Amino acid sequence: MANQALKLIECPRDAWQGLPRQIPTALKVQYLSTLVSAGFKNIDAVSFVSPKAVPQMADSEQVLEQIDPPNDVEIIGIVVNEKGAGRAIATKRVTTLGYPFSISPTFLRRNQNQSPKENFETLSAIKRRAENANLDLVVYVSMAFGNPYGDPWSEGELRTAIARIAELGIRSISLADTVGLADPKLIQQVVAAAMKSGNAGEIGVHLHSAPADAISKILAAYDAGCRRFDSAIGGLGGCPFAQNSLVGNIPTESVIAALKQRGVELPLKIDSIIQLNARIGSEFA
Repeated sequence: MANQALKLIECPRDAWQGLPRQIPTALKVQYLSTLVSAGFKNIDAVSFVSPKAVPQMADSEQVLEQIDPPNDVEIIGIVVNEKGAGRAIATKRVTTLGYPFSISPTFLRRNQNQSPKENFETLSAIKRRAENANLDLVVYVSMAFGNPYGDPWSEGELRTAIARIAELGIRSISLADTVGLADPKLIQQVVAAAMKSGNAGEIGVHLHSAPADAISKILAAYDAGCRRFDSAIGGLGGCPFAQNSLVGNIPTESVIAALKQRGVELPLKIDSIIQLNARIGSEFA
């Protein structure tokens, strides 16, 4: 299993979106360019949402105008509606649209102001737009491991959501533990069940965690068969619409350390990124 293809998605967008002070556009450009130089091939870089809702992402177009990644680097742009998809496509820099598909109605309303029906209809429309623009699409199943609102949750409900997404011809699905609720046992159980879902394609995880628990969570997902991992240098970030306090992303450093325990070495040079990230964390958090 350790020799199977593995995909690490670096997520500065998720690291930055909840920071209270605006990061200068030039610094974002420097950071993304440094990620590419460090060897990252998959970057969740920007989002195209209302600047009133997420001020930190108001300059997404300007950021992308100033980077010129190689053809083998994936740039993911998060969208929550057709307007955002149109903006992402127009940049000519985004290669993959990312769409949140929550199985918690409460979070769906908080995050995207949508009902479950509206959420699926929008996903269908964005899938068509992605196809017409020859872009890939990844769907994030938010609150895939439960939720803090008391909304009903079960593995059966998750499998149903994965099946509906797969029926649209979407091949990349990432299970998001949006508020860091899941322990390693639940992660392994849920990921294993998702991997067995028919026609599910690529199953990944977008986990949030306290730093001390990060490695054990990654190992749980890896041992269940997952080979797609989202993370952020330093563990910055979290969803500002999920709850009152942000739960950080899985640190990329922890993913690298966890994978080494399974014999997987990633060709990344992250020292310069760690320094730049520390500056952002100290100046803008």
